[in-house]
Amino acid sequence: MTKTPLTIKDLIIDCEDPERLAAFWGELLGRPVAATTGPYIWLERGEGPGVGFQRVAEAKSGKNRLHFDVASPDPVAAQARVEALGGRLLEQYAPGGFLVMADPEGNEFCVIPPGPFEVDDDGRTDYLGDRSGA
Repeated sequence: MTKTPLTIKDLIIDCEDPERLAAFWGELLGRPVAATTGPYIWLERGEGPGVGFQRVAEAKSGKNRLHFDVASPDPVAAQARVEALGGRLLEQYAPGGFLVMADPEGNEFCVIPPGPFEVDDDGRTDYLGDRSGA
């Protein structure tokens, strides 16, 4: 038996409205909708895994057990863009120093800088600096 490693080919997001989420994520990632097959909508394949959206009957419940980290050289500007596209800031995670957002169906994701940043032993960071305006 060979031990060929597996690779992540696609990430599938279960959702109630795949058209809406595909439009949101497609615009955010610069990957337009490429195909619709049955209950799936696929974004154009870019770097990394494919991204698809699967229509499901049940609504999201609870915190995601897996989330995306998307990189931006200006996370604060990215926050405004996410909000303009229909996402929202999840302020309850602010004490950890991460910029945690939610897509239109409430799926959590982080906006992080593209380069390295420090994380302490408690999992906190400060790449956003002091955003209090003080």
